[in-house]
Amino acid sequence: MTGRRGVIATLMFALGSVGVAAGVLHARESSYSLPQVTERLLYLKSAKAADRLALSFDSVVADIYWIRTIQHYGRDYKNRKQTNRFELLYPLLDLTTTLDPHFLIAYRFGAHFLSARPPEGPGRPDQAIALLEKGLAATPGRWELAHDIAFINYLYTGDFKQAGIWFDKASRMPNAPPWLKQLAATTLARGGDRKTAVEILLRMRSSEERYIQLAAERALMQIAAIEGAEQLTAIVNAFKARTGRYPTSWQELIAVRMLQGIPGDPTKTAYAYDPATGTVSISEDSPLMPILPTLLGK
Repeated sequence: MTGRRGVIATLMFALGSVGVAAGVLHARESSYSLPQVTERLLYLKSAKAADRLALSFDSVVADIYWIRTIQHYGRDYKNRKQTNRFELLYPLLDLTTTLDPHFLIAYRFGAHFLSARPPEGPGRPDQAIALLEKGLAATPGRWELAHDIAFINYLYTGDFKQAGIWFDKASRMPNAPPWLKQLAATTLARGGDRKTAVEILLRMRSSEERYIQLAAERALMQIAAIEGAEQLTAIVNAFKARTGRYPTSWQELIAVRMLQGIPGDPTKTAYAYDPATGTVSISEDSPLMPILPTLLGK
């Protein structure tokens, strides 16, 4: 559908920087003349009831619920003080994909929206995986859905065994890219070490799907930030070994030429430093926060 293609185009970068959800919402509202939906209410709570009522217009109604999904996500992303944020995300996606079981983009984008950790999303990879499995049941053989289940298991749940199993399943499906077999073997053999994570993310960054590219790029920057904090910690410890105390600030390390300037993560946000404990960490103000726990392994 023309409307569906327009929505997809605006979503291509949403996962790489979830802050653009507001922009997605604006783009959607510029293209459609649907009324504003401000109340936190589902008109129909039963996906089966919606399917029956839609009669032969299932695809049209699915598009409308997909638009509502984007509205809901965008508004809750912008409103950090809203209670019960993203509460309608899964029900709306369930309605959308029941009305149109072949709505591939709703499964794939929806799963990544569901997986995003607070405050960027609900942090529900379990719901994301359930949605993708629903998609596979409706459209068997779509390697993209199996691939996304593996990706979410790897990045969000830390279940590396399941990630490897699903990469393998995806590799055996029609038209699957050949690199999936190697990815499955690497994941099953080495699990969650950081080197494996980088290998997987580099392959994800080569994906034809822009949102996968951006999600992988963000995760790679998070790994670079973690490694930067570790390197700075080593410098702080070297200063203590030399002087018997932790440096009072980054400026003191600059003064003794142990640093060339105030260190920043890949987004140029300065690292946080606690002179009392010598702890170096990624700043809470960094766009890379929150850091996914699955990326912390060495």
